[in-house]
Amino acid sequence: MKYQLTNKVVQDDYTKYLADFYDLQDVSESKVTINANLEGVPNDFNIGVIYGGSGTGKTTILKKYFNQDMNDKPVFDNNIPVISNFDWLSPEDASRLLSSMGFSTVPNWLTPFDKLSNGQQARAELAYVIGRAKEQDLVLYDEFTSVVDRNVAKAMANSLQKYVRRHNKKIVLASCHFDIIPWLKPDWIYSPENGKLEIAPRHRRENIELKIVRARYEAWDIFHKHHYMSADLNKAASCYMGLIDDVPVTFNAVLPFPHGHIQNGFRMSRIVVQPDYQGLGIGSRVTDYISSLYKKANKTMYIKSSNPALWNYWDKSHNWNITNQQLKEDAIKKNERLRAQGHTDPIKFFRESTTKSVKWIGDVSHISEQETQVIKFNASAWKDVAQNQISLF
Repeated sequence: MKYQLTNKVVQDDYTKYLADFYDLQDVSESKVTINANLEGVPNDFNIGVIYGGSGTGKTTILKKYFNQDMNDKPVFDNNIPVISNFDWLSPEDASRLLSSMGFSTVPNWLTPFDKLSNGQQARAELAYVIGRAKEQDLVLYDEFTSVVDRNVAKAMANSLQKYVRRHNKKIVLASCHFDIIPWLKPDWIYSPENGKLEIAPRHRRENIELKIVRARYEAWDIFHKHHYMSADLNKAASCYMGLIDDVPVTFNAVLPFPHGHIQNGFRMSRIVVQPDYQGLGIGSRVTDYISSLYKKANKTMYIKSSNPALWNYWDKSHNWNITNQQLKEDAIKKNERLRAQGHTDPIKFFRESTTKSVKWIGDVSHISEQETQVIKFNASAWKDVAQNQISLF
């Protein structure tokens, strides 16, 4: 199938100059022919991609072949927090939707749309369009990841493909970038430039190598604004930073967990991933790795969190066992009893949110004793510690 776009050319001094100078035979109209060999596209798919350079006909194919208008990008109300624009959802579902698109920096959910970074705006727009679509709807999305950093693009692609398949939605994306294809894992791809349709293409994603180092307390200054809880960090925390090409990407803090029935217990008090890298699964991988180092050293890691993104991961993981769940309603009742008893010390009160507590139970047979040196940190071992590396994906 071919689409031919024809436009009448306005005759003026400029078109006459082109006709005379370049010896053009016909300047009365311009013609563009676009190949759309998509007859082999399966009826049942989740993700399709049309890719190619600017002017190759991607948008035309989206509109004409699929015979529907493009999905308009949403217009956000900049007078309210970005999450408040998702008012057709409950607050819990809105937070889950944003997290599922790799937009997991909770403090920025309170920020108006126009104050967000390009990457966060792109994720919010994508979340809105995809979240609005019903299961049977076909979403047509143009210029996917065209205006964002390539790390953000890969993270967005990875987040999108997981959400679309989990919720059995259907989307066709147009993009001028090929680097997102391995992260999207599309059911088909098509290039108008060569007229080639590939069904279930197999493209290997590049490895992301992340170096785990023991960090100083001051490293928290880079990450604290992206954490959903207090910006404070206990001075006694052991701090770990993840680097990709020497760029700080992740931050984890660990504290002792004194408990009458638990020996050698520790708790992960901070888990932060820089916004541009959210959606790649890096945070969970690093947290698992650090927890496995502690278990290898005969210590036990616990985490307590009210972050739905972490809950989703724990529910699917075999490495974590839920040890306790505190409902928001229970915390409110306990605080009411404390107030009735005359307590005023804020330390005694419970956080009024739903929280889950988990314990690391994963296998550590693959962890070497040498790797545990990063948690047995001392000044003389700094150089060796800094070389600990793990390969992700």
